[in-house]
Amino acid sequence: MAEPARRRIPIEPGFFTVPDDPEAKPQLLGSRCRACGEHFFPRRQVCARCLAQGCEDVLLGPRGTLWTYTWVHVPFFGQKQAAAVGYGVGQVDLPEGPRIQAVLSGAQGDFAIGMPMQLELETLRETPEGEQAVIHRFRPIPERA
Repeated sequence: MAEPARRRIPIEPGFFTVPDDPEAKPQLLGSRCRACGEHFFPRRQVCARCLAQGCEDVLLGPRGTLWTYTWVHVPFFGQKQAAAVGYGVGQVDLPEGPRIQAVLSGAQGDFAIGMPMQLELETLRETPEGEQAVIHRFRPIPERA
């Protein structure tokens, strides 16, 4: 019999959804100004564009476009593996407007400015209670053949 799926929890609450179904797409938790319509990530109460108070919570993504990226040549989140090859960090433009910085999923040669990206979750560690602590990251969307 298969082992039941472990509960997934965000490494830090309030930034992204963690669907119960591992196949469901996560989304970012953002805000939209009720006065001018500007979107933000992360969530905020006061609009940075028009200074109106009372932004409403909205879901953002889960797709975007890679605006720029770099490769970090140190282990990811303090991993102590000698063979660690680094990881990508990029700025992703969301269709709602915000440009966000996020960890990228893939090898160093997998990224190109302007490519479509998909939000996903990655298990970072297991908690003492046996839950999977997850982070959000973006991966390239494969081109259709």
